[in-house]
Amino acid sequence: MSLKKMFKDMFIIAYMKSVPDLRRQPLVLLILVGLAAIPLFFIGMFAGDDPDTFRVGLVGVVVSSVGFIAITSSIQDITWDRYVKLREMVVAMPVHPMSYALGISLGFLIFSLPGSVAFIIYGMYLGVFGPLSLLMTLAAMVLCWAALAAMGFTIATYQHKTSPNTLGILANILSFVFVFLPPVYYSEQMLGKLSWISYLLPTSNAAAIIRHYTGLTDPSALYPTSVALHWLILVFTVIMFSVIVVKKSQWREP
Repeated sequence: MSLKKMFKDMFIIAYMKSVPDLRRQPLVLLILVGLAAIPLFFIGMFAGDDPDTFRVGLVGVVVSSVGFIAITSSIQDITWDRYVKLREMVVAMPVHPMSYALGISLGFLIFSLPGSVAFIIYGMYLGVFGPLSLLMTLAAMVLCWAALAAMGFTIATYQHKTSPNTLGILANILSFVFVFLPPVYYSEQMLGKLSWISYLLPTSNAAAIIRHYTGLTDPSALYPTSVALHWLILVFTVIMFSVIVVKKSQWREP
């Protein structure tokens, strides 16, 4: 299967998953922006007069708006497609599993884009993002999204006998683990000797990369190779789970 067809299928599926719903419920975009702003509101309230804490929280909101959508949509919507028989239609086309996995996640990513763009613009207004840091932010977010979409897709295909309600709970738990527990809304330096946790998950790697390029991390407190290691682990995660999607995921029903 050619790369051209894979990308074409991905965008077709993303269109199917986003545009019709946006036409029916355009106000859902405002709701998602408001929900994404809630953590930043509490961070600003408790940060006091420390602007860097607020800026670190802003980076966390940008990363989590992508990470939350990527992991939850890949698990919940793929399961729902099986019940409404859309998945069987997609399999019969045929469609490459990566096109389906990324198409599902990209469709829901479109819903979160207005919020992400709004927070990035706000960060530019505050002086958090410059040209280089903005470019690195977009690259890190794309890699984080691809890694989590592939992970969620693999989980969903192996849980094909699990009910949608149970998988919904699983998706919420995983989103909490990926977004709120690791150093995404806060700096890994706050963990002290446990700062190695930031290397474990795509969301924390992406957040660490963005904090570095926005100058929100103290360079003297990091190893010289730490940023390169965050990039390396993030890229490796995308490649590893992409291979798992292609080779090991339960793409077609047994």
